[in-house]
Amino acid sequence: MPVSQPVQVKAPATSRAPLLSDALLSRIGERAAAYDLENRFFTEDLDDLQRAGFLHAAVPVALGGLGLTLPELLHEQVRLAYRAPATALALNMHQYWIGAALHLLRKGDTSAQWILEEASAGKVFAAGHGEPGNDLGLAHSFVTATPLPDGSYRFDGRKVLTSLAPAWDWLGVHGLDNSDPAHPKIVHAFIRRESPGHRTVQTWDALGLRATRSDDTYLEGAIAAREHVTRVLPAGIPNDPFVDGILGAVLPGLGAVYFGIAKRAFDLAVSAARSRTSAALQGQTYAHKPFTQAAVAEAAIELDSIEALIERVAAQWWEGYADDEPWIAKLLAAKQHAVDGALRVVNLSLKIAGAASLSRRNELERLYRDVRAGAFHPPNADASHELIGQAYLGVLGEV
Repeated sequence: MPVSQPVQVKAPATSRAPLLSDALLSRIGERAAAYDLENRFFTEDLDDLQRAGFLHAAVPVALGGLGLTLPELLHEQVRLAYRAPATALALNMHQYWIGAALHLLRKGDTSAQWILEEASAGKVFAAGHGEPGNDLGLAHSFVTATPLPDGSYRFDGRKVLTSLAPAWDWLGVHGLDNSDPAHPKIVHAFIRRESPGHRTVQTWDALGLRATRSDDTYLEGAIAAREHVTRVLPAGIPNDPFVDGILGAVLPGLGAVYFGIAKRAFDLAVSAARSRTSAALQGQTYAHKPFTQAAVAEAAIELDSIEALIERVAAQWWEGYADDEPWIAKLLAAKQHAVDGALRVVNLSLKIAGAASLSRRNELERLYRDVRAGAFHPPNADASHELIGQAYLGVLGEV
């Protein structure tokens, strides 16, 4: 495989107009309820967003993309999640592979440049990281990665929560190479859709985020070619810029999605409070009730803090952290604060909007279900707090 030549990656000199038009987002928002009700994949959304350039928005212009920075991409992800949380969340799993490859490229490493080129060609990437019972994440795997003589790897095992299951062209996976038990390794690689040895089992019928179609994937001898084996690392907590790039993309991206959910719920609730009338207030709206005003203030403060932390952390990641900064703690904090705060905002929003929000015809009911998934994105709250504490205490990696 020819060696890719480095390309110049620059931030734009001026601010851009929004990538996703209001008209497009309105169409996407109108489809969200039906996708949820029917537990159906967002095929039409995907087609529209592909045409709009969203799936290669962060790819450098020199490689056929639009060259958005991480902060710019997150702004678009918030806007998308505001209207279609499941669509935004599933596509964050595509975007984080773009982010990982871009992180390497910005360091002069072209080993994953092919990912950016494939994204520019319209290919969809999905993440095959979830495994039942594996609470060590990328440090471990129950999937077997068997090395083959030509440098490729065979993968066998089960992956869960494979968002984009009906649509991916490339599935990024990790597995355990235990061919040398004294030195086990974690293999990060990509499998083509056209390759044999994998199958999707439709298991996704969940409380929320239903349109993601995060079905199970069974790897039964799936082969990742040598040129698509991105990293072979020692088992344990990974220390590699490719994995760093994954974290630098996925964690702020998750935060952006849940911020978008919370912002939408808040706006719907405020609108309801302005229109609901109160007999106790002689026909005035609920906007005049002190407890409504207090709940709105609490939610507004929470929203502002979520937005500020995501924006700051994303800007710092894009610009580059100093060597002595606990960057992983910053990324985890932004994600955790976003998912926890979004849950509080949505709960407050239902209180503000009243009992009508319990109806399946009310968008707030869907947002109430969607926002609850935030607690389960790895690392979960307990693991995040442990890692943040270890990073500041200087003991990260010792446990």
